[in-house]
Amino acid sequence: MDTVAPEMTASPPNLTPEILVPRLGDYLVEKGLLSPENLDRALNIQKDQRQRGKMQLLGEVLLDEDMIDRPTLDAAVTEQIMQLRAALQETNQQLERRVQERTRELQTALQKLSELNQLQSNFIANISHELRTPLTHIKGYVELLLSGAMGELNDQQGSSMQVVRRSTERLEQQIEDLIRFSLADRGEFTIRMGPINLDKLADLVISRSCIKAKERKVFLESQIEAGIPHVRGDEEKLSWAILQLLDNAIKFTPASGRVTLSARALDNSVEISIADTGIGIPADRVPEIFEPFHQLDGSATRRYGGTGLGLALVRQIIDAHGTSISVHSEVGQGTRFHFLLAAVPA
Repeated sequence: MDTVAPEMTASPPNLTPEILVPRLGDYLVEKGLLSPENLDRALNIQKDQRQRGKMQLLGEVLLDEDMIDRPTLDAAVTEQIMQLRAALQETNQQLERRVQERTRELQTALQKLSELNQLQSNFIANISHELRTPLTHIKGYVELLLSGAMGELNDQQGSSMQVVRRSTERLEQQIEDLIRFSLADRGEFTIRMGPINLDKLADLVISRSCIKAKERKVFLESQIEAGIPHVRGDEEKLSWAILQLLDNAIKFTPASGRVTLSARALDNSVEISIADTGIGIPADRVPEIFEPFHQLDGSATRRYGGTGLGLALVRQIIDAHGTSISVHSEVGQGTRFHFLLAAVPA
């Protein structure tokens, strides 16, 4: 009611304690130190002065017009400042209490989350190992049937058993992925570093992926630069990671498409890349592909299967080698995964 913002042309008011006090006029009226009529008159005077380019605080106007004396005004200003200070202290104390409460709640939530993660990790590890035994029995009997050791199979029976074999192999791979993930999640993920011959590694993973590529009518090739130096890493785990990337590329590449494993030497490292001409990934969803148990297509009728662990484990393996995996993708054009490994001096 009683303070009006000065215009740009008005001179600034004097720096006095009154500047710290909001709504001084209302306070004086409430305390019976000033009549409402005198407050309105003082505000009109202040308004006229502002229009003339002069800005006075309300207290100065009241003093000039003898509506209040200096000791009364100073006492009122001091009292209001003390009240504001007390209110500020109380607000700060309330805020501090709320921060402490929220901090305790957050710590409790984080502890519960940690416990849940540990329970999940233990559950995955236990159930994965428990699944191994019955799966081993199933595989054993499937091989016996296919070998004819339990009687000859006709063509239809043999074809059906081949389907069962492929399904058990797929299930076995998923169980192994779960076990690897649980080990990594519990900090039991070990890397055994040594020199790796990339020519041999490429031959190995290409030979393992070629059957799947033929089934899907996808062209699979290897482009390893001549004279490529050895790299330093865990050969078993890197082979598995590259194999996962190849299988993933084949899975998301339509028939007549192409998947390429390549390696080229840089200054003190070697770049390994797996590129495809597949369906691609939307740019805003690229970070999701490395989340465990996550599928970009989460619907019940999704076209592509999998546990959603493959790429999560690939990133853990690459990270454990002191490097990182990058993804470049364009919807309808394909995807390229690539990472660097330290080269071993000749």
